[in-house]
Amino acid sequence: MAFTRRTARRAAISLSVPLAVLATFAGGEMRPVVAETVQTASVAIPLPAKKPPVPASAAHYRMKKKAPTAKQLFGTVKTGAPIAARSVGFYAKGCLAGAKALAVDGPGWQVMRLSRNRNWGHPKLISLVERLARETTDAGEWPGLLVGDISQPRGGPMISGHTSHQIGLDADVWLTPMPDRTLTRREREDMSAVSMLAADRVSVNRKVWGEGQEKLIKRAASYPEVERVLVHPALKKALCESPGADPSWLRKVRPVFGHFYHFHIRMSCPANSTSCQAQHAVGEDDGCGKELETWLKRVAPKPPAPPTEAKKPPAKPAPPRLPKPEMTLADLPDECSTVLKAGGHTPPTEYQKVVDRSKNAAPPKDAGPATTTSLTATNR
Repeated sequence: MAFTRRTARRAAISLSVPLAVLATFAGGEMRPVVAETVQTASVAIPLPAKKPPVPASAAHYRMKKKAPTAKQLFGTVKTGAPIAARSVGFYAKGCLAGAKALAVDGPGWQVMRLSRNRNWGHPKLISLVERLARETTDAGEWPGLLVGDISQPRGGPMISGHTSHQIGLDADVWLTPMPDRTLTRREREDMSAVSMLAADRVSVNRKVWGEGQEKLIKRAASYPEVERVLVHPALKKALCESPGADPSWLRKVRPVFGHFYHFHIRMSCPANSTSCQAQHAVGEDDGCGKELETWLKRVAPKPPAPPTEAKKPPAKPAPPRLPKPEMTLADLPDECSTVLKAGGHTPPTEYQKVVDRSKNAAPPKDAGPATTTSLTATNR
């Protein structure tokens, strides 16, 4: 087989060698091809040189670094932002400036889980909690408040537990009566709240739920500044059946998942917090009708499946869901960057996993799916 001038040109391009060194076979003899000037198409194209392997350290440096999460940035700040008090953003996506800390002990209240440092809130909310403690104890309705989570010093997403509580306008109050003595720090970390649910999980346990809890929730919901009080559907049902039920305050009491050992006070946006995003208003009815029935069905235990004689083949496992991206500072209102850096605070620039090692306040036997603090429910 002999090379022609055409195949020689092609070989020169693909092999990156001059035409002059190519030869053709003719009659068993090899003779050189006459060199000729070839246009741009025949210019030799050098092969790319192989890059040396990248050292492991350099490869790590080139990887895109994970940015600090919002819960890391806000969950590690120890003090409030020393600027004018205001709630920024929405209850589940915002921050808090000028927060005030609720004293760990006061006339009619004690703060629980002190290691979390979540006894901070908008000054108006702190005043409201103090007022509730004072008025309910003075009236002899309740022995005192065990206060759970309010907010972090500068609000923002929490390291654990809550989706809301980010702008200093949410406060959890246990439905367990306060003891007649001051609890130690260790007791405040180890003590669990008492579940108010009966075994059927759609009604209250009358051994622990009574007139005191009803009056406490009623008083909190009666304050004009309070927009909502969130409770488990079984607790809402008990309040609907109580003698003092009145739509004027009962409509504010909204059923949600969890909240069977505490109730959740939510204040409306303060007048001076122009960046605060309000939640939709509650309805005018008392919420004791079809809405409550629907909620009770959702929290009722599911009956066991009837036994079947024929064994069905195991269902194909669903593909694992990708984890939801964690919220970063860029996801929050722009003003939250100012809040975070106020007072000369220097936030971390590298990602670090932060873990809350405090004990769940829920009773251990009830600390299951029903304790979720998800904000998917519209009432939240």
